[in-house]
Amino acid sequence: MATHDSKLISQKEIAAGTTEFTLAKPQDFDYRAGQFVEIVLPCPDETPEQASTHCFSFVSAPFEAQLRMATRMRDSAFKNTIRDTPDGTAVQLLGPFGDFTLHKNEAIPAVFVIGGIGITPVRSMIAQAVHDKTGHQLTLIYANRTPALAAFTNEFQQLADQHANFTFVPVYTETDGHVSANTVKQHVGDIAGSKYYLSGPEGMVKAMRALLLDVGADEDNVRTEEFEGY
Repeated sequence: MATHDSKLISQKEIAAGTTEFTLAKPQDFDYRAGQFVEIVLPCPDETPEQASTHCFSFVSAPFEAQLRMATRMRDSAFKNTIRDTPDGTAVQLLGPFGDFTLHKNEAIPAVFVIGGIGITPVRSMIAQAVHDKTGHQLTLIYANRTPALAAFTNEFQQLADQHANFTFVPVYTETDGHVSANTVKQHVGDIAGSKYYLSGPEGMVKAMRALLLDVGADEDNVRTEEFEGY
């Protein structure tokens, strides 16, 4: 397993209850958009592992100079620890890991059906694809209960305004923060022929997967990334 030395540069709130962490990018550190890494914080030997290590998807794209991750700041051992970790603290990175990455065939549309914190690897994938000027038709349907809970919406809107091959569909549903079948049907032109990307907590991913199959998506074209320890 590859181990890399890094440091925590800063942390800031990017949406209600959601904090983004910026870390130094180690020299010769390579990853693919959509992958994740395990952060190891410096802690006393008797510290439980769950308080010192945690996996996060990259928010940053590989072309960017720094590494960024984001999470909902719940009352967990690790999140309480990193919340109190000073800027400049040395940390270790294990990885990268994962194959939740954009398909290579640019003729097949990519549809991201995302709720809440599942947006983190998707921001990486879309930013990299736009930067690389790929030919993919990209559609992001991003659901939250309220606009205050949604991260990166201004950036996504700017990208959609600037790039004809990227469509951004923000959805706000006070009841559950999920995407409806009607929304998918309205914004996805080729439901059976598109590839779908779902990421976030296990329950949300399973619900969105079932919805997509109900509206006619090909089961083989649905890729998922379930967040553990959310």
